[in-house]
Formats: sequence, structure tokens, C-alpha cells
Amino acid sequence: MESTAVTVSDRAAHRISEITGTEMENTMLRISVSGGGCSGFQYGFALDANRNDDDLVIEKHGATVLIDAVSLMYMEGSEIDFVDDLIGAAFQVKNPNATAACGCGTSFSI
Repeated sequence: MESTAVTVSDRAAHRISEITGTEMENTMLRISVSGGGCSGFQYGFALDANRNDDDLVIEKHGATVLIDAVSLMYMEGSEIDFVDDLIGAAFQVKNPNATAACGCGTSFSI
């Protein structure tokens, strides 16, 4: 699948490995984009044991991230990061295509 690369930071890869390490074998993190949220689109994060033929598969430091083809259209060039600060810990998508985002960082518009 030809696309601008989506990358996973070292922090995110290590956190994904920690999370999936406590789950059943072959558990991966699926990231998706759906309509909704306060800015028009929202990111979804779920554990998944099924890899589809059209998924973008990113493997790093023992972590596997899956992104379906439709979601990838909205995420091209993005970096998946994990942030742990005073207001909480969360995965964060740094999306260069987003023209606006909500304060919590889980929804965006293009």
C-alpha cells in the first residue's frame, strides 16, 4: 500500500508492548478514524487479534499497530506518540493533515 508513512514513537511502541504483553498472544493495537467528536472526526484505539489484508501494519520494539485503509487516508504522515504528563497519560496522534483539534486531542477536522 503506497502512502506517506505513519510512524510510531519509541514511547508509544514501548507502551503498546506493555499493554499487549498482558493480553492474549498476537494482540495488536488498532487505530481507526470515524466520524464524530467535537471537531468532526475522532480517533479510536482498540486491541485486536485480527489483521486484515488491507491494514497498514507498523511494527516497532515488539509492538504492532494496525490502521485500516479508510482511516489511513486521514492519518497519512502522522506520528503516534504516548504522552504522560500532569493531566494524564494517553496515546496522541500528531496529524499534519488536521486543521483543528479539540483540547483532549482525540478529535480533529481536516
